[in-house]
Amino acid sequence: MVIAQTSDSSPIRKVLSVVLFNLLVYIVIGMPNAVLTIFVHTTLGYSTTLAGLTFALQYVATFAARSSAGRLVDKIGPKPVVIGGLLSCVCSGLLMGWAGALQNVPSASLGILLLSRLFLGWAESWTATGVIIWNIHRAGAENTALAISWNGICSYGGIALGAPIGAVLALLPAPYGGLVSVGGLSAALPLLGLALIGFYQGAQPHPSTETPVSFRKALRLVLWHGSALAAGSIGFAAISSFLALYYAAHHWSGAATALAVFGGVFVCIRFFFAAQIKRRGGVFVAIVSLLVETVGLVIIGIFPSHTSALLGAALTGAGFSLLFPALGVLAVNKAGPHNRGAALSAYSIFLDLAIACSGFTLGPIIEFSGYPAMFLTSAACCLSGAVISYMLKRAPEHS
Repeated sequence: MVIAQTSDSSPIRKVLSVVLFNLLVYIVIGMPNAVLTIFVHTTLGYSTTLAGLTFALQYVATFAARSSAGRLVDKIGPKPVVIGGLLSCVCSGLLMGWAGALQNVPSASLGILLLSRLFLGWAESWTATGVIIWNIHRAGAENTALAISWNGICSYGGIALGAPIGAVLALLPAPYGGLVSVGGLSAALPLLGLALIGFYQGAQPHPSTETPVSFRKALRLVLWHGSALAAGSIGFAAISSFLALYYAAHHWSGAATALAVFGGVFVCIRFFFAAQIKRRGGVFVAIVSLLVETVGLVIIGIFPSHTSALLGAALTGAGFSLLFPALGVLAVNKAGPHNRGAALSAYSIFLDLAIACSGFTLGPIIEFSGYPAMFLTSAACCLSGAVISYMLKRAPEHS
């Protein structure tokens, strides 16, 4: 039986049946979050900077894969691109498990782990881009915000679900503990997706006689919306990359719980308040979101306590939640229906680039000035994103 789009099904039902594939990949992305940087820093014995770079490498790969994802979605349709993303995710999981098994050979383990992060970044890019455009085809362009919002709910819900699962698996006794069991489950989940996707009917790309927009032009179209997104993404990177190390530095337990709180609040805000984007406008929602994110990071930076870290993670998740769809709806519609993949990929690159660059910048800030300086620097970036969004609000074409 093939799961096809039916005219009498609601837009939400059409979206939910496909967004499952994104959920599976993001559970895989979330599982190493509470253990990856600790594994590199504590188990393998490398610096916090290299631990941060290992985490950020995934987003370098996501950045590199965005152009091909958008181009292929517009050319051959979204389903084959999603299949490619799931296959890449399987490879990432197998490599991660191998890296965990070689922890007594730090250089080999790190090299394999870096390769695993590259495959995971590729998987994220192809799967997320393919699923969003597939759902826009299924639910209609008028439901673009719905497609992007539910994609984010499953994305960060998957991260919130994956982090505690990964933390529990990492505590299993040898030889199955560490990254071995995390890698095994990380390979099994996308294999489940590959088993299911054959039952789904794909979506054909929009026919057009126009020349497809170049990726460089797509980047120019979404420049300012993407810049505001990039500024806010630094806060997400600070939490995802370094919150576990921040807890370890203070000898606190519960880093996985804090990451789950971040993801859980993200999902709740996206679920209950996504309609505000259509009601109040994307730019207004982006400004409020960035200000809330700024407050959350300032709390972590100024008040070094377990309670403050939880509160700050929750506020950062709340602020970051609606940022991507708030400005993304405007960005995706700029290039027309036959170039949505290119516009979405160009817009998403700003998030990838910001998170990737954070690995090169936030880690050294910690080494030279400590964790408070890193969180406060991230807060300043979010505040600059609010300023950029305010400038967009003032521009007539974005009002």
